[in-house]
Amino acid sequence: MKPNQKYELFKSHLGKIADLGFASSVLGWDQQVYMPKNGAKARGRQLATLSTLGHELFTSLKLEELLKELSEDETLTPEQRQNVLLTQKDFHRKKKYPDSFVEELSLTTSEAFGAWHEAKSKKDYSIYKPLLEKVMRLKRQETELLGYENHPYEALLEDYEPGLTVQKIDEVFSQVKNQLFPYIQKIISRPKPQNDFLLKFYPKGKQWAFSEKVLKQMGYNFDSGRADDAPHPFCTTFGPGDVRITLFSDEHEFTMMLFAAIHEAGHGLYELGLPMEEQYGLPLGTALSLAFHESQSRFWENNIGRSHSFWKANYPELQSMFSENLGAIDLDTFYRGVNLITPSLVRVEADELTYHAHIYIRYLIEKALIEGQIEVADIPTFWNDHYEQYLGIRPGDDSEGCLQDVHWSYGSVGYFPTYSFGSFYAAQLGASMKKEISNYDALVETGNLAPILSWLRTKVHASGRTFNSEELLMKTTGSGLDFRHFMNYAKEKYGKIYGV
Repeated sequence: MKPNQKYELFKSHLGKIADLGFASSVLGWDQQVYMPKNGAKARGRQLATLSTLGHELFTSLKLEELLKELSEDETLTPEQRQNVLLTQKDFHRKKKYPDSFVEELSLTTSEAFGAWHEAKSKKDYSIYKPLLEKVMRLKRQETELLGYENHPYEALLEDYEPGLTVQKIDEVFSQVKNQLFPYIQKIISRPKPQNDFLLKFYPKGKQWAFSEKVLKQMGYNFDSGRADDAPHPFCTTFGPGDVRITLFSDEHEFTMMLFAAIHEAGHGLYELGLPMEEQYGLPLGTALSLAFHESQSRFWENNIGRSHSFWKANYPELQSMFSENLGAIDLDTFYRGVNLITPSLVRVEADELTYHAHIYIRYLIEKALIEGQIEVADIPTFWNDHYEQYLGIRPGDDSEGCLQDVHWSYGSVGYFPTYSFGSFYAAQLGASMKKEISNYDALVETGNLAPILSWLRTKVHASGRTFNSEELLMKTTGSGLDFRHFMNYAKEKYGKIYGV
């Protein structure tokens, strides 16, 4: 068989696996958006079947033989060779999972999602606890299946931020605790900006009309996506040209829908910018990591969407749409209002600085669970105690406490640190972008965000998994992760707002 034919077989094989994965995404999206409650059991079985089939295809002898032959093929282009090497790495990792484990995890997490949803709505952790215990037992088992060098948590981190270590996370969060947390204390000791105007009645339909306009300004193409309601905002991909987002809204909390829309559309723009069509199912057509994914959503939500320049372009229209609420509120007052820094209980509603205390607490819980230092029964107390320690507030019930996130019901352990790292990447990317786009602020002030999206398309999106995170940061910004960029961003922005 000719070498190019082998590579075409390899592409075809991975394409089938991608088909199964995207089909699972459709069912998972429907599970959260439209599926009736009584469909949960059958849906769990369907998702487990697709997951098992995908695993069997990916760990098959056929793919193993193709990878071996292609790894020795010197006629491959550098791009083809990279796809083969990355697939080999993924193959050896997936091969460690028995089919029975994959099926059990899929069935358990599907059941756990239903239990989480019920527990959250009833504010009753005991409904969720037995299923979460099963999930965490399986995640501990997973670390042993995969193996690790330094810490079992790193075996799980690899799915979300390849190469990230517990030592690196601890180093970065040490800077967060020593630099960011004291700065937050300085801010919250200052008089709070007015923001009561954001808590008036804002009809959902009008909120969406404005949000849709903003998403189009960002470059989110509704011919390649849509937005629907869900209990937890997320972005999902069904294939090239089909990237969906979901939103959660509150008619008495204006910022909830808008910033969720900007955030999830940031994820969507990354997916739509990947070379997915020409690299269908291949590593180079997929996102680099979840931390880099988060860098895109956090950049659009905070560095753009909460900037003074952005609101200079968009506030007049918003003020006109909601004149009864905002008619007497000038631009600077509104800008300060949407950048209020104050401790809060719910992560997705947190401001961009105290947000990292939310993430740090979740990281501490996950690491302690995997180490066996705490058990699932200990989570509510551990959660509440640490919220009191780091944010000075204590949840009144588990719905606004340890039940607020869906991630653990999915088995997504090791995911949470990527949220903070994404923010830190975003600040570093933003600093480089401002140096390279000389009229950056003027563009944002006029609502012309196309050059900014183009910069991200070229510098970040187009490379897929060609580089790891440190390599891409080095290539794009000239250095690996440097937390000073985030602190500089925070001090420049909030120093002006709060006079700190």
